[in-house]
Amino acid sequence: MFLSVFDLFKIGIGPSSSHTMGPMTAAARFLAELQGNDWPRPANAKVDRVAASLHGSLAYTGVGHGTDRAVILGLAGLIPTTVDPDRTDAIIDKITADKLVTAPGHPAYRFDPATDLVLDKKTPLLGHANGMAFYAYDADDHLLLKRIYYSIGGGFVVSEEELQRLKTRSEPEAGTSVPYPFRNAVEMLSMAAQSGLSIAEMKRVNEETHMSREELDAGLDRIWDTMKGCIDRGLSQEGIMPGGLKVRRRARQLHDKLQEDWRQNRPNPLLANDWLSIYAMAVNEENAAGGRVVTAPTNGAAGVVPAVMRYWLHFHPEADQASIRDFLLSAAAVGGIIKTNASISGAEVGCQGEVGSASAMAAAGLCAVMGGTPEQVENAAEIALEHHLGMTCDPVGGLVQVPCIERNALGAVKAVTAASLAIKGDGKHFVPLDAAIETMRQTGMDMNERYKETSLGGLAVNVVEC
Repeated sequence: MFLSVFDLFKIGIGPSSSHTMGPMTAAARFLAELQGNDWPRPANAKVDRVAASLHGSLAYTGVGHGTDRAVILGLAGLIPTTVDPDRTDAIIDKITADKLVTAPGHPAYRFDPATDLVLDKKTPLLGHANGMAFYAYDADDHLLLKRIYYSIGGGFVVSEEELQRLKTRSEPEAGTSVPYPFRNAVEMLSMAAQSGLSIAEMKRVNEETHMSREELDAGLDRIWDTMKGCIDRGLSQEGIMPGGLKVRRRARQLHDKLQEDWRQNRPNPLLANDWLSIYAMAVNEENAAGGRVVTAPTNGAAGVVPAVMRYWLHFHPEADQASIRDFLLSAAAVGGIIKTNASISGAEVGCQGEVGSASAMAAAGLCAVMGGTPEQVENAAEIALEHHLGMTCDPVGGLVQVPCIERNALGAVKAVTAASLAIKGDGKHFVPLDAAIETMRQTGMDMNERYKETSLGGLAVNVVEC
């Protein structure tokens, strides 16, 4: 099964890959279908009005996750990769006032967010917890087209038909278009042993069947530059994050304190952990504020991988740009296996699928660049994932703030610990990564819906919003 490194690491905006980026992408897909001629309608029928409804987790936590805003922006023709976060408020205000959306290549469609965008908490769409429907009407309000999409985590969006095809596969689809089409960790290790290549090298060969080496390296550098820029912006910002919880940004204050301790030469046995935590929090504070982030593999878990990469550059003198690329390739290999065989969606399996997956990816990447063998890299990923099993997704107020921001910090710390443990061993261990992934999938299926990004249980109901 081939998932590109650029499928796992997507440049977009916060606060959620499944609840913000996915719905925006779904709206863009709906517009593209409207523009085409592959859907039946009466002769001379013209679309005059569009509407949308959000269901399941998207309805319960949609406002806190910016799903309503994402749909509006998507129907205006904007996409996560290129939308300017600093312009979104003005765009939404104009659409709300004019009651029209005008996307490039389309006529103006009537669209009043107050009535044409419905958060339907009573009618779940059975395919996935993150379901949404889009509608097109003529001037007499006759329905011309309805399409259902599901945002399945990490910014991935599938139609109803595509989801059914995914569910009816008896096993993950074998990738035949790449030299090393590993579907699970066992196959990955077997192919590494037979080829003599590292996990990053196999992943690179696979990627280079679809693009040149120069394009791959430029794309990897762009991903890291965006991650690094997100950290730097997060470390420079102060104030209250949006959403009503009145959660204050802390990354800059903590960063300044660490810098002062450094200048005063004060001993700090927890220095590496402190830097890891601050880097991760900086990213997720930016994400919570709707800033530019990279899914890693999701927005809710976007701080873990970049924090560990920044730690690698900060504390390891051998770190260089080539190692950053290997880090991302190794992490993506593990992330692809997790997504193929389980889930990276908090609405589907809880936060174990988000921060747990991110921690496993980061552990694999760090172990790889520290010189770990494929067996040690697999061990590092397993340790990190195993110790996130059962983690629920219960965001207070439906916002990607509490406990999400600090949870990324702890996920980064676990990733470094897992990599350190693994590289000090010989790669032999009791629990295989594939077993941990399957356990995560089963645990997620058994988990009560209240703990899967609905804000109906856990911290979301036991912490008083103020």
